[in-house]
Amino acid sequence: MSDGTVTLQRARGAARAVVHAPEGASTRLKRLHQAGCLKLRFPRLPQAEAVLINTSGGLTGGDRIEQHYAVGAAAGLTVTTQACERIYRASAGTAEVATTVAVGEEAELAWLPQETILFDGGRLRRRLELDCAASSRFLVVESVILGRQAMGESLRSGLLHERWRIRRDGRLVFAEDLRLGGDLERLTVAAAGLGGATAFATVLLQAEALEPALEAARRIIGEAGGASRFDGLLVCRLVAESGQALRRRLVPLLHALSTRPLPRLWSF
Repeated sequence: MSDGTVTLQRARGAARAVVHAPEGASTRLKRLHQAGCLKLRFPRLPQAEAVLINTSGGLTGGDRIEQHYAVGAAAGLTVTTQACERIYRASAGTAEVATTVAVGEEAELAWLPQETILFDGGRLRRRLELDCAASSRFLVVESVILGRQAMGESLRSGLLHERWRIRRDGRLVFAEDLRLGGDLERLTVAAAGLGGATAFATVLLQAEALEPALEAARRIIGEAGGASRFDGLLVCRLVAESGQALRRRLVPLLHALSTRPLPRLWSF
């Protein structure tokens, strides 16, 4: 007999893509797997640009999605999302997003998802693990908007736990854990927090010549963040009063740091 408990349906999704450049040819899709609510589309073939689509329309507590990408030697891959990812109020549990990426020798990755919007009461844990070679190039961005500004929403509570681990030739070169939880309204207005900003982004670049990239990044970011270079990496931080204001700086920054055209979805 049923006890009357209602089990809510949860989103589950997985996406895996492997690209390679056989014998010096242009990048080709070698393997593709899609399951559940995640879909990958390649609108600009033969260019290896993948668009991730979450058909569940957003994430809430208990949802789980996984992504795995591998870029073979001398190949290139750009990954973006069809739209901003929305993290809705959670009645219970936490949304989980796990991404693993491998970038081979002389390969190039551009990981460029559009912004994540955290709704009041939303809870998200997101993990990115990237393994690369010293000769590979990658550009990674994650950006977050706190609340639906057009609706006049402010975040009072919720959770955002962002975990990055970057390894080069098996050696850990970048580790970061960002955790915002509890009274988000107090944290975001604090001078030692976001200082009243409601949108922020982190950009990470590995490339051969970083000094020109560092100068360009500091010029574009201005007083709304900062950039630093260490151990073959460039790290940029941006904050803004709104998602629109963040994008006005973020798009020029990505243009300046990328060797590939930005996905067309970033122009909307």
